[in-house]
Amino acid sequence: MGKRDDLIELYAGDLRTKCGMDPDMDLLRKVTIGCGPSIYDADGSTVAASQPHELETVKTNFLIRKLGLKDGPELDAAIAQVIETYGKSERNKYRAVVYYMLTKHFGKEAVYG
Repeated sequence: MGKRDDLIELYAGDLRTKCGMDPDMDLLRKVTIGCGPSIYDADGSTVAASQPHELETVKTNFLIRKLGLKDGPELDAAIAQVIETYGKSERNKYRAVVYYMLTKHFGKEAVYG
C-alpha cells in the first residue's frame, strides 16, 4: 500500500471511531484524491475549525465551487454540524473526512461519479 492508501485507512478509522459512520470506501477514496497534494501537507491536510477564515474557505472552495451549491445559511449550518460530529475538541480534523461528511450531508456523491 502507498502513502495515500495509508491515509485513506486513517480517514476511514476517524469516520468509524470519532464520527460513528461506516464509510463508503469508494467515495472516501475519490474525495481524498480530490483533495490533491494537500493531504500530504501537515497544515493543508487538516481543517482549523476554530478559524473563521478556514471555514469560509471550506464553504467557498468546496461546497460552492466543487459541489456546486448555492451560498446560504444552510452551508454554514452543515459545516457546524460536521465539526460537531467530528468533535470540537478533536485536534486533527482531516480535510478529506470533513469533505466526505459534507458530500454525504448534501447527497452530492454524484460529483465524484
